[in-house]
Amino acid sequence: MNPSVAVVILNWNGKAYLNQFLPGILSSEYDNLQIIVGDNASTDDSVSFLQENFPTVKIIQNDQNYGFAGGYNKVLERVKADYFILLNSDVEVTPNWIKPVIDLMESDLQIAAAQPKIKWQLNKNQFEYAGAAGGYLDIYAFPFCRGRLFNVYELDNGQYNEQKEVFWASGAAFFIKSKCWRETGGLDADLFAHMEEIDLCWRLKNLGYKIMYCPNAEVYHVGGGTLQTENPFKTYLNFRNNLIIMQKNLPAADAVFRIFIRMFIDFIAWWHFLLTGKPKFTMAVSKGHWHFLKSLSKTNKKRKAVQKAYAAHTGVYNNSVVWAFFIKKIKHFSELR
Repeated sequence: MNPSVAVVILNWNGKAYLNQFLPGILSSEYDNLQIIVGDNASTDDSVSFLQENFPTVKIIQNDQNYGFAGGYNKVLERVKADYFILLNSDVEVTPNWIKPVIDLMESDLQIAAAQPKIKWQLNKNQFEYAGAAGGYLDIYAFPFCRGRLFNVYELDNGQYNEQKEVFWASGAAFFIKSKCWRETGGLDADLFAHMEEIDLCWRLKNLGYKIMYCPNAEVYHVGGGTLQTENPFKTYLNFRNNLIIMQKNLPAADAVFRIFIRMFIDFIAWWHFLLTGKPKFTMAVSKGHWHFLKSLSKTNKKRKAVQKAYAAHTGVYNNSVVWAFFIKKIKHFSELR
């Protein structure tokens, strides 16, 4: 029998997405599977809707909205399976989207987490923002994807059809061995949402594990289902959380240098938002930096004894992706050198 798998969808007021995408998830071709919806204290009628229309789906209810990170931590405390799949509610799956990834992860004890190929649900031949063909970090820990640099999304022409070790797997469709989840303590609830999967993957890599991309399985992500891309709160979370995960996971001397440079790059973004008439986004960057500085002591306590050299990790681009994209005008992952 295949290893046991729990697909866990964290829901917050997502009734429409559950109605649209749950039938496909329930039709997944895998013989040792449970489907669970963890509800993050929704204020719509998501729970009663599930009970009436999808009685085979297990529902685990949180007593309040703990965000993406804390919400999944609370729910997965009550789930037993060999593998967890953290799946966004706005993801459309294909019938055979599970087994190829599980087979890949079963082939190597050092593989802790993985993702399928993630494309855009509204244009299924185009890679999607949150994951695409696997996640990378640049020299200053700026995240990007194979198949997506900033606002340029590549069409899928088979250019990323080889399985590959990457730096991070997307939280939109995140496969992880349950023993690795428990070994690391899951997601960092203080991050609330955004980049929490990058932090988890970084901690796993510091422990010697691999993060993989599996091209033989595909899903389609709507994107922005809970927080729209153009949202100051999302901007705040991204700028704050990126600095926090750098402090948590980089070797100490390395962290000081890279965080200083990264905050300077963020300052350029601050000016860009100001000069383009987006004062709320300017304030979001300032707030993100301020809250990062306020959390320095707390974050320092989370640092682990194992801090591997950053550049030694697979999935690190040892140059600036910001410089490559905006100055050198490189628009595709394959052009990065």
